[in-house]
Amino acid sequence: MNKLKNITLGLLLCTSAMMAQKAKPYSKSLADDSNSKFAKVWNVDMDAVKWTNGFWADRFNISKDTMIFDMWRVLKDPNISHAYRNFEIAAGVKEGEHFGPPFFDGDFYKWFESVAAVYTITHDPKLDKLMDEIIGVISKCQREDGYIHTPVIIKERKEKKKTEFENRLNFETYNLGHLMTAGCVHYRATGKKTLLNMSIKATDYLYNFYKRSSPELARNAICPSHYMGVVEMYRTTKDPRYLELAENLINIRGLVEKGTDDNQDRIPFRKQMKAMGHAVRANYLYAGVADIYSETGEDSLMTCLKSIWNDVTNRKMYITGACGALYDGTSPDGTSYEPDSVQKVHQSYGRAFQLPNHTAHNESCANIGNMLWNWRMFQLTGDAKYTDIVETVLYNSLLASLSLDQKRYFYTNPLSVSADFPYKMRWSKTREDFISCYCCPPNIARTMAEVQDYVYSVSAKGVYVNLYGGSALSSELKDGSKVKLSQSTDYPWNEKVTINVDLAPKKAFSIFLRIPGWCNKATLLVNGKAADVKLVSGQYAELNNTWTKGDKLELTLDMPAKLMASNPLVEETRNQVSVKRGPVVYCLESKDIPAGTKLADIAVPASIKLTPKEVTIDNSRMMSLEGQAICTPSGDWSNSLYKEIPADVKKVSVSFVPYYAWGNRGKADMEVWVPLAR
Repeated sequence: MNKLKNITLGLLLCTSAMMAQKAKPYSKSLADDSNSKFAKVWNVDMDAVKWTNGFWADRFNISKDTMIFDMWRVLKDPNISHAYRNFEIAAGVKEGEHFGPPFFDGDFYKWFESVAAVYTITHDPKLDKLMDEIIGVISKCQREDGYIHTPVIIKERKEKKKTEFENRLNFETYNLGHLMTAGCVHYRATGKKTLLNMSIKATDYLYNFYKRSSPELARNAICPSHYMGVVEMYRTTKDPRYLELAENLINIRGLVEKGTDDNQDRIPFRKQMKAMGHAVRANYLYAGVADIYSETGEDSLMTCLKSIWNDVTNRKMYITGACGALYDGTSPDGTSYEPDSVQKVHQSYGRAFQLPNHTAHNESCANIGNMLWNWRMFQLTGDAKYTDIVETVLYNSLLASLSLDQKRYFYTNPLSVSADFPYKMRWSKTREDFISCYCCPPNIARTMAEVQDYVYSVSAKGVYVNLYGGSALSSELKDGSKVKLSQSTDYPWNEKVTINVDLAPKKAFSIFLRIPGWCNKATLLVNGKAADVKLVSGQYAELNNTWTKGDKLELTLDMPAKLMASNPLVEETRNQVSVKRGPVVYCLESKDIPAGTKLADIAVPASIKLTPKEVTIDNSRMMSLEGQAICTPSGDWSNSLYKEIPADVKKVSVSFVPYYAWGNRGKADMEVWVPLAR
């Protein structure tokens, strides 16, 4: 009997050892939803996807070779940004005062995350060393109770008393949220817990803070990046207190008195059915709530998210995927104060169909927030309509926010620019290497460094191909089976995508191919034969098979240039059209019309034939669209509000360029929407 017990015990130990050997020590995905009960689609590891060639490979190479280092130059130079110097002063290694906006810490963490994301792919020892050195400084800034915020820490060093959360505009929870996210990404990229341990202390601090704070004090949580951060800390550590904290963040938001639409707390979140207020804060909130839903499955949260999504997508989002139409304004609904008055909003969603072009705000961070939110909605549902918006943002409002050399940035992203505009907007019409409000450039940097993490996903049924670009996937199915795929394509300039199966388990699984919503006609060959599957625009096509090495899928996405119209309730673009080819929105620059012609005098006939032409702008290859437009010269408009238009009309040659490329050839007027010639 003892011998039998020993044999049984030995087998159990051997089996356990084998399972332990197979099990990954920790998740390496950008956002680890692999154990989220209500997620239907899961991220692959950050090192599972590598760009091989083409559009996004070119941009990632600039990110890893130029962008992150150029941004480090800016962040560490106290004569430019003071962001890193604030940490050095708070750490006690330098003397001085805090300088810059209160959210500088969070912006620095975002840049740090971009370095970790690049390191995941390159394993460059210089990046590892740099991150270790930076963590060494940041760790000296953190209080024993976990609190860290350089303006307060520097002040406390001098006044010898705790002063946290004295000012609700100090962005403390925003900064802590980005520390949490950076800590998780750094851990997954390197296996080191140095920054993660700091993030744990910070999350513990926040947990205890919300346990003891009043709703009025808790409303200091503006720009809620910490919703996503806290959920990611729960996923990483499995500490149930962090999920409790995440749920409490929504609950306590509903207790705020005299809240504002600007901060999305005028009414409890569970009663919000429309997008309101500051677009960055809103989109971060919606993304964070989606993360909470993935863990809890609370139906009321999803009801709100779907209603708000419909409001944004069908009534408040620009064709580029950008969000937040208003620089400043008043809330259409908020009247909380005595005496009754409408509330101020800024960088905000406006009313339905309120989408100006010259004065569009469209902060780059809001557009990235829109992408983050839609990505999470896709993970929860597997619905391609959300991935379509992820793609729209990536190719348009994200890429437009930085120069082609990836050294200069926009804070705002208008869809119309004119030198004749009668007043100066708050933010520059040209991209700048340093913006006084520096939240956007590091956010852009981390997003550019992480695009490959959105290309493929896995589910219980197989592999999702979400985005198209030259890339290689080496991952696992949900049961641990190894799978390798590779893409070869010149997308978005060419309509053909080839996907090769390079490794597959000896069992059936599905490959899901996204048929973009913009594509009206698609064809698919599997090993040279027409696939027996419906290819529906705006849906994933599922191909279930026992795949073998060498299998080939050839997808063709019909990609003609199209004229797009807006809902006629959008006053600013009524009777105008924009040009789109594939996922790319185009624009017309004054450099691409005949000399002496004004953009305002150009109209596009509905029958225009637009021909793709390969061009290079600032060493970046792309496709322009060439065609014949109509010009009605209107003359000089100075000192005129209205005037008679002459009857003479002439045809002119025009060239549309991708919206993301505008402004890379010097100053120029620009229009996304052009009048339609009837």
